[in-house]
Amino acid sequence: QVQLVESGGGLVQAGGSLRLSCAASGSTFSSYAMGWFRQAPGKERDIVAAINRNGGSTYYVGSVKGRFTISRDNAKNTVYLQMNSLKPEDTALYYCAAGRTIAVVTTKADYWGQGTQVTVSS
Repeated sequence: QVQLVESGGGLVQAGGSLRLSCAASGSTFSSYAMGWFRQAPGKERDIVAAINRNGGSTYYVGSVKGRFTISRDNAKNTVYLQMNSLKPEDTALYYCAAGRTIAVVTTKADYWGQGTQVTVSS
């Protein structure tokens, strides 16, 4: 079992930055690939970014490439999402998730956090 707790969301103006954190507990963090997802009102939950177990491989959805950076610190059991040049369309509830591989975490993650709200004003 893995417990995930997100933090760092908030209200920011367009063009601003936020850094989300997801702290993991309950199992060996470095055994899991990690992902960030988001869900806007009335829309499905979609993958934003993912990172493999040692941080050597990452995946980004096209709309955030060049603006968002996913990273992890296995010593701190934490995964981060640095979000720059934020746009109003980035407004959503952001979730972190864990799975055995990037392929798993992006399609059928095993564990989910409760989410943190990001609101970008125009």
